[in-house]
Amino acid sequence: MLQFLVFVHSGVIYAAGRLHDRTSERGQASAEYALVLLGAAAIALLIVSWATHSNKIGELFNAVLDRLKGHAER
Repeated sequence: MLQFLVFVHSGVIYAAGRLHDRTSERGQASAEYALVLLGAAAIALLIVSWATHSNKIGELFNAVLDRLKGHAER
């Protein structure tokens, strides 16, 4: 997953660099940038959807709070 996020980030940086370097291809670079952002947003939505339906976020918060409570009681 980390490799994919690095790949997406690299694509965004590449598209942004092309946007500033070539004025004749501004429209194409903007479209590429928008597509990369849409792809990243779609993946983020999939991850949030999975985390919500699998209750992993709730389990994580419960584990953190239980651990903090255990340290506070000492």
